Amino acid sequence: MQLEVTIKRFNPEKDSAPSYKTYQVEAEENERVLDVLNKVKWEQDGTLTYRKSCAHGVCGSDAMLINGENRLACSTLVKDLKSNKLKVEPLPGSSVVKDLVVDMDPFWNKYVTIKPFLINDEPVPETERYQSQEAHSLIEEATRCILCGACTFSCPSSWGDDEYLGPAALLKAYRFIFDSRDRAGDERLQIIDNNKGLWKCYTIFNCVQACPKEIDITKHISALKRKTVAEKY
Repeated sequence: MQLEVTIKRFNPEKDSAPSYKTYQVEAEENERVLDVLNKVKWEQDGTLTYRKSCAHGVCGSDAMLINGENRLACSTLVKDLKSNKLKVEPLPGSSVVKDLVVDMDPFWNKYVTIKPFLINDEPVPETERYQSQEAHSLIEEATRCILCGACTFSCPSSWGDDEYLGPAALLKAYRFIFDSRDRAGDERLQIIDNNKGLWKCYTIFNCVQACPKEIDITKHISALKRKTVAEKY
């Protein structure tokens, strides 16, 4: 099918403001949006800039705004567009480096804040640290997060407050706070128990809709809120 592909372009070294450029691309319905972008870059305009790596929905590097929704370019098929028009823009609420590439440094800085690693100063066992299936079930869904940023850049609270940790960081905090092998849960709760963390989440559910791995992020953040209140009062 013939696709009308409109891409938001911006090169800070040359442009005073972003603009849209439209391309005509021949695409099969089972091809991905990433394939379409590759055709534009490789066959029509080599200056087009975007991130990609694994191209299989694992690395999360090619999250972008596709026809008005934060999605992964490598996981969105042409037939999913339900139209012969494709509009691609950088993730909203972000600082654009060039074209579809956004500055992810603030996102990663917030991620690091919640100490996203297992903390346990008990004697190291001879084998792995055992975790029952029941205990793992509490965090299994949260471990599917690929840190693409689609959830955080879909969140109005993130758009309105640059200091808000955002749903991705809070989900990662949940993943370790509820991990039966971790011993820094209280420390992490103190990090997120403020109006730049848990209490900036207003359960709007944009993050749930945007997540390419279908994680119920709001449910996990709500569990953190209940745990925080229970331990304080």
